[in-house]
This record gives sequence, structure tokens and C-alpha cells, in this order.
Amino acid sequence: MTGDQQETPWWAAFPAPQFECKEVDADEVKSLIEAAQANPSAPKEFLLVDVRRTDWEGGTVATSINFPAHTLYQTRKVIYDLCKQAGVKRIIFYCGSSNGRGPRCAGWMQDYINEVGGKANVESQILKGGVKGWVKKYNGELMDWYEAPHWEQYK
Repeated sequence: MTGDQQETPWWAAFPAPQFECKEVDADEVKSLIEAAQANPSAPKEFLLVDVRRTDWEGGTVATSINFPAHTLYQTRKVIYDLCKQAGVKRIIFYCGSSNGRGPRCAGWMQDYINEVGGKANVESQILKGGVKGWVKKYNGELMDWYEAPHWEQYK
């Protein structure tokens, strides 16, 4: 690639999100996780989605599933259908710092929810500060596969 050429970002292949989603503080998400862990037989009304791909290192917030951002647009229907069937009311997205991929994916998901009628009581949201904010606040608490040395570079 020459200096005059710029690589097209992956998200340019998809329409820009139309909806700006609500941010959720880490404290609220922590409370949701703790409540779910305290009563594992109760239906879980939220889903955490980690949209990191190549930077998916050092651990992830407990209970999260990983749908890399570059594949999320194409899988929105599957995610929506699964959440609707499971009674999930909130889909909370995050990436490293929730400044790019997390909000973009949350917006795409909410656009899809709105497109199919939005009557299923499913809302797309963003974990404020992403996983970096989570680690800064809670270290490895309520994280799966936490690797403390990875996070030293962000302190």
C-alpha cells in the first residue's frame, strides 16, 4: 500500500448505525451478573456481548459471549431470535473501551430490533468504558480467563 492509499475500514462494508444506544455503567452490569450468579435457575434477562476480535486477550467480563464486530452485522437476526426465545431483555455490547466497535455493534443491533418491530422488549445497550474500564474498576473480579499481566499496560 502506498502512502496515498488508505485501507478501507471493515465497517465501511455495512450501513452506518442509525440508533444511538444507552450506555450502562459497570456497576449496573456487575449487579446484573451477581444477581444471575446468586440465582442461577432464574431466567437471565441480559446478554453480554464482547465484540473484540484480535485484541480478545487478557480475559472477558463474566458470562460474555464473543461475536467479533466484523461478523456481527450478518448475525443480528440469529442473536435477536435467540434473545427473544430466551426472554433476554437487554443485549449489552462492549469492546476494548466501548468507543468504536461496541457502540457500532449496539447500534446495528438496535437498528435490527427496530426494523423487525421492536415489540419484543429487547434493547441494545453499551457497557460504558468497555473491558478496559471494567478492569480499571474491578481488576479481575467477575472476569473469565483473566490474565493480570495483560492489563498492566493500561494502568
